Amino acid sequence: MKPVTILIGALGGDGGGVLCDWIVAAAQSRGRAVQATQIPGVAQRTGATTYYIEVMPAGAPSSTVLALNPAIGEVDVALATELLEAGRMIFNGFVTPDRTTLIASTHRVLAIGERMAMGDGSFDVGRLLRAVKERSREQILFDMDQAAEESGGVINAVLLGALAGSGKLPIPDEAFEAAIRQAGKSVDTNLAAFAFGRGHARGELEQAVREHRKRQTAAQGVEDLIERARRTYPVGTLDVVEEGIRRLTAYQDRRYAALYLDRLDTIQALGSAELLREVARHLAVRMSFEDVIRVAQAKTSGERMARVRAEVRAREHEPLEITEHFKPGIEEIAAILPPSLARRLTGWGERTGRLGKTHFSMQVRTTTVLGFARLRLVAGLRWWRPRTSRYVEEQAAIERWLGQIRGAAPLAIELAQEIAETARLIKGYGDTHKRGLANYRRISDAVIAPALAGRLSPRTAADAVANARVAALADPEGESLTRTLAAIASTTSTLKQAAE
Repeated sequence: MKPVTILIGALGGDGGGVLCDWIVAAAQSRGRAVQATQIPGVAQRTGATTYYIEVMPAGAPSSTVLALNPAIGEVDVALATELLEAGRMIFNGFVTPDRTTLIASTHRVLAIGERMAMGDGSFDVGRLLRAVKERSREQILFDMDQAAEESGGVINAVLLGALAGSGKLPIPDEAFEAAIRQAGKSVDTNLAAFAFGRGHARGELEQAVREHRKRQTAAQGVEDLIERARRTYPVGTLDVVEEGIRRLTAYQDRRYAALYLDRLDTIQALGSAELLREVARHLAVRMSFEDVIRVAQAKTSGERMARVRAEVRAREHEPLEITEHFKPGIEEIAAILPPSLARRLTGWGERTGRLGKTHFSMQVRTTTVLGFARLRLVAGLRWWRPRTSRYVEEQAAIERWLGQIRGAAPLAIELAQEIAETARLIKGYGDTHKRGLANYRRISDAVIAPALAGRLSPRTAADAVANARVAALADPEGESLTRTLAAIASTTSTLKQAAE
């Protein structure tokens, strides 16, 4: 008889030890031979503390010798309290497509390396999810952190419920529930969290989620756009595309979401589902660029107010004060003016030496009627956005980026994908947006344009774009990018001379 092997990867504070104790207690209550080992991690966020459990089938003698450590390729169930920890398990070889059921939360807590990066150092969640689905036999994935928050319990209780719902451990639900009661801490809320996780694992919540999305789509009036996407695009891209439609409708309006699909149609014609998915993701973000209208929308949303209240653990009857700090400069103000007026204002700023130096500091208390009304007034300027200079500039830049992708695809899909990824450089507003855009233009002029003109081989160009993008993200001041572009130019010149 072989044991069921379970590996838990938990961050500090997520209660991995409690989860381990619950599983052991439930197994022992049913007379199962069980053994658990704790393997400490290396400090906060550089390595999870892992727990390894082996549970024998019914009838196995209590004297059975069980292993203390997990073996590569021999883990039946892997549980991760955060998505990157699932990725670590895969990287270490514990999760395998022929054996392992992976149960993981899809939320992210940035690792130290991600936080230290000068640019956007966060791991690509899309790639993490693809790795999870490709490298494990079965998956149970959802945002367990949010589920814990909504149920009032803790994430380890949600994980326990998902484990029970998976059916991979031959232990009845009552035994897990009894283990939670026996621990005697936050029993009611943890039982609620357990029930949520179990229901999600068994698919009991899928219909509720579908109904919610259906109501959301109907409320936005984009049912026909969703249906159009489903008729046109591969199934593997629809989750990203449909989210893009909803995002852009909320950001601007239905017409803007239709423009999103029009643009994606030109990428769909290139014949690569993977390229379409990446472009759909980046395009939705680029089209919902950050301007003062967008910031005001976010600051006054009901979801944000609820999130802040939850983060500070304020009860419904307790007062809450939020003070927003703004420091717009001449360029930010010009961005919401018509192009002609924007050029005059920025021109004046350049002549007087005020551009990039003059800012207007403001503090707005959004928990007061007047403060909230001020931001809502700005957020209500969505109708004005298409007339602003920033909108005109962004749409022109997006079309140039899409044109480069379409031009690169016949040469090599890999090159087109790398060009699509350069969208990572362009984010935020103000100085952040200005630096990212400048770095993108340098890469475009030094690498992308020569590649599309045939002066670089597609393979060389794809590698060069990738290297330049990584250098730009690592150093916002551009010094690393300067060195990388110089090295690319030197290598290209040497290859050209050798060919001649």
